Amino acid sequence: MPPHSDIVKVAIEWPGANAQLIEIDQKKPLSSIIREVCDGWSLSGSEQFALRYADGPQLYITEQSRSEMKNGTILRLAISPARAARQLLDRIQSHGIDARLEALKELAKLSADPTFATEFINMEGIGTLARLVESGTHFGEMLAFTLTAFLELMDHGIVSWDLISLSFIKQIAGYVNQPMVDVSILQRSLAILESMVLNSHSLYHRVAQDITVGQLIGHLQVSNQEIQTYAIALINALFLKAPEDRRQEMASTLAQKHLRSIILNHVIRGNRPIKAEMAHQLYVLQVLTFNLLEERMMTKMDPSDQAQRDIIFELRRIAFDGENDPSGTEKRKAMYTKDYKMLGFTGLLWNHVNPAMDFTQTPPGMLALDNMLYLAKLHQDTYIRIVLENSSREDKHECPFGRCAIELTRMLCEILQVGELPNEGCNDYHPMFFTHDRAWEEFFCVCIQLLNKTWKEMRATAEDFNKVMQVVREQITRALAMKPSSLDHLKGKLRGLSYSEILRLRQSERMSQDDFQSPPIIELRERIQPEILELIKQQRLNRLCEGSCFRKLGNRRRQEKFWFCRLSLNHKVLHYGDLDESPQGEVPLELLTDKIPVSDIKSVVTGKDCPHMKEKSALKQNKEVLELAFSVLYDPDENLNFVAPNKYEYCVWTDGLCALLGREMGSDLTRSDLDTLISMEMKLRLLDLENIAIPEAPPPVPKEPSTYNFTYNYG
Repeated sequence: MPPHSDIVKVAIEWPGANAQLIEIDQKKPLSSIIREVCDGWSLSGSEQFALRYADGPQLYITEQSRSEMKNGTILRLAISPARAARQLLDRIQSHGIDARLEALKELAKLSADPTFATEFINMEGIGTLARLVESGTHFGEMLAFTLTAFLELMDHGIVSWDLISLSFIKQIAGYVNQPMVDVSILQRSLAILESMVLNSHSLYHRVAQDITVGQLIGHLQVSNQEIQTYAIALINALFLKAPEDRRQEMASTLAQKHLRSIILNHVIRGNRPIKAEMAHQLYVLQVLTFNLLEERMMTKMDPSDQAQRDIIFELRRIAFDGENDPSGTEKRKAMYTKDYKMLGFTGLLWNHVNPAMDFTQTPPGMLALDNMLYLAKLHQDTYIRIVLENSSREDKHECPFGRCAIELTRMLCEILQVGELPNEGCNDYHPMFFTHDRAWEEFFCVCIQLLNKTWKEMRATAEDFNKVMQVVREQITRALAMKPSSLDHLKGKLRGLSYSEILRLRQSERMSQDDFQSPPIIELRERIQPEILELIKQQRLNRLCEGSCFRKLGNRRRQEKFWFCRLSLNHKVLHYGDLDESPQGEVPLELLTDKIPVSDIKSVVTGKDCPHMKEKSALKQNKEVLELAFSVLYDPDENLNFVAPNKYEYCVWTDGLCALLGREMGSDLTRSDLDTLISMEMKLRLLDLENIAIPEAPPPVPKEPSTYNFTYNYG
């Protein structure tokens, strides 16, 4: 008799008949099981049938996916994928409108199944759908289902987007450019165009010729947030795939069309809460906009370029000459050395201060000079005040404006990740950057004033420069984390984060960590570490039993899909299944239709070793996603792929799975949890010690070999 783990008890339905309750032997071929089921209902031609799930997506069961069945699953006997594909293809090409509509509805649903999709595509089904669209004779519901099925089939990646015809592209672009079109058709058309742009370099050029930015911006002024999201996603795709020489041109066009103000008024400040996918698209647009600064950030100053030198002369003139610019500037430039020192430049050339040398480091390159000139011209009073109040000091506490502005620009580029690709799944957009046409420059102007203020509060000297910059970085990052809605709101947040407040926050956080370094504390820490390790292991396993929700990553990121995974209370089975929306609490095991026995798990891999990371394109394979990715590899050569929603869930699951398999844990979060738990335990035990000492401590008991190998740094 087969082992219990190879037997799955299921119910199988067939229209007009009583359900069969059978035991499926997972070692028997699936064709044999289907034949037995057909015999139970006296159905001939078992090769024309297949098994599908009765609930959820109703996917076909294949030899590769049959291991996901669990006890109690309700299945349905259905015609085989090949037979279903042939019947639907014939019905779609029939002359009856009602029959064609019903066929397209069913096709839109079945196209999400990869097994069916493969059969339908092999029958030239995509070409048939494309011709229906190109004919221009389908409208309303029939066209919407056609486009849905087409997009679902293409998303499986079985055929290349490069095979799409020019007439098909023009027809889809026409739906987007029409002033009045059905919402469902517009959604699918925008989604198809975005997939074309992202998946084919040649199609980008074709789409860019047929789609006007003005039409896309027009779709942002509607009340439907889904349409707005699709429109911004297509704008982002066109922006991302545009050649380097065209991105600045496209940015200028978007500025002329007032994209920023339209997004601010109709999306960010609209009457509806921002959904996760809209937040992601706003974040992508923010990143792509800031990435336009990369060229200037990586451009070194050419000391022989007169136009660039004139910018430095202008900085000096505004600060010290005001409106009375003396004649003979070139003749007097040798006298400017003192002025350049007062401006805070440090570059030397032949023993003279040469500000041009300060801008030869990249980053921030010429971007720093651009920021300084913007401040000097657009906020002249602030610029003059900062320069003069520091240049007149003789107590070595002057704040070097030039050096500070250059280092601050470099810091802001790091904080906002200028030049890096957007992270998939990240929603970290800042509303305040959509409130001004020159948001980057204005942000710099706010931060340089903060730096000058913090310098004075710290009574810093030149030797304290790096310390001041560390405090300023902390002030900026803490303020950004509060998501200020405008630049004025940002200023208010920064006023509340003075140097004294930063010290108070640091002290509070330090005290809460109780990170002591005295020898008695270190000895006590070593003594209680083994039991704390066991506590962490149990905590991780308990969290796995509670389960976590994960977001599905697909080609169309806008469509939020979720799945949930949790460990059984006896720690023997991983249960998982799809969800329509993110759950608000614990998901019962009964709703999770799939499972993996822990005994079948071979290993847990992370980062680039994950199968779903190896398959990703260069755009998606970014640092953040890699840091949150992990996979469970199990027999027979299957895998379950995860991308954790945050670092905490990543550490919980990777540590918990390793503990479950009796292997070594070792994430950064484990170390943090360990420190916290040890500190709590020490608070209790130190009450029994005098002068924080361990008098006459007995020799330590030899430790048993541990499966865990931690390296800790308490500095």
